Amino acid sequence: MIRIFLSALLIILVSCHSHSKKEAEQKFDVSLLRQNEKFRIAGEYDSLISLNKRYYKQADKMNYADGKALCYINLAELNISLENFQKSQILFDNAKEILDNSEDKIHKARFYNVYGRFNLELRRLDKAFQYNNEAMSLMHKSVTSELKNDLLFSIYFRQAIYFIHKKNYEKALEYFHKAKKLDDTGLTDCAIGDYVYMHKNKDSAYKYVTVAYNKAKERGKKDGIALYANTIMGEYYLTYKEYDKAEEALNKALEINEKTKRIYAYYGKYIYNDLRVLYERTGEKEKAYHYLKAYTDAYYKTNSSLLATINQDMEAFITGAQKDTDQHKNKIYWIVFLSCAGLSLLGLYAWRIIHALGKRKEVLTLESESLKIRMNDNKQEEIIELGKKMILNF
Repeated sequence: MIRIFLSALLIILVSCHSHSKKEAEQKFDVSLLRQNEKFRIAGEYDSLISLNKRYYKQADKMNYADGKALCYINLAELNISLENFQKSQILFDNAKEILDNSEDKIHKARFYNVYGRFNLELRRLDKAFQYNNEAMSLMHKSVTSELKNDLLFSIYFRQAIYFIHKKNYEKALEYFHKAKKLDDTGLTDCAIGDYVYMHKNKDSAYKYVTVAYNKAKERGKKDGIALYANTIMGEYYLTYKEYDKAEEALNKALEINEKTKRIYAYYGKYIYNDLRVLYERTGEKEKAYHYLKAYTDAYYKTNSSLLATINQDMEAFITGAQKDTDQHKNKIYWIVFLSCAGLSLLGLYAWRIIHALGKRKEVLTLESESLKIRMNDNKQEEIIELGKKMILNF
């Protein structure tokens, strides 16, 4: 009865521990991914790096391998925006090595969604579709969670962009509207406005462009969404020859770009090109030349000091992660070594006890034999004495 009770208690304790661990991991995921997205959109490079370093260490303490993979994916995505593709590939490889052994569909969906974007940047459109479709399939098979809608938004948004590249504009618009239902930031309004402006009637784009622009103004933030909204608003004004308004919007975009360029390093060249067109049309040749040169430098060169800093951060993270992995392996080796040493000592102790018991058995056997002999001798003496008495009696 007691054994049954103890077994039941053990099962309950294990179950509670497993449930508690799962809850801690889910809180980790939600907190990390939402804060990461917040810093990424805000263009806060230092905060994003610090966040992922901190959470990587936390995942290591929790023995949460998937948590480490999420940090790798976040930093891989950052490096895509920086056009630092070699570092992205290393980080993706590290994440994939972990997630190949994972059963979590949402984590894998996050990987394939971002990896699809990476492949688009490398001009592998079919691969981008393949990976994003895999992400979508995994999300539809996953259970409802706090992160599900956040990640579905990104998957739908990227799918729309891939359909634009495929020139399937109806499908692109369909997925943009799916993404819009899950978005309250105005980012999808920017994308739809840009899409309608580029591929449909430019007049009909006004609604989406102004909605996105006004949302960005209301938010009052100098972030990636405001950067996008001000740029497309400037392009819209430029098309309709409202040059003063175009200059105001594009200069605002340039100001935001200065704040966010450590994450959106690729974006500045588009603003430079728009300003070049603006000043060419207004006859300001000196300014036009200035932005032509800025555009050319941005297009063909990378800011070496900025990239050196970024590479240093990435190398430090990757080296630190490798160090953590090596330390973890060393811990395992020490555990195995100490376990073997402990077992050897136990074995030696057991052998000594068995040997001592064997010796004791031999001693007891000898004592037993000796006792038997003495008993036999005593009996014989008693018989002789008894015989003597009987003779005397006769």
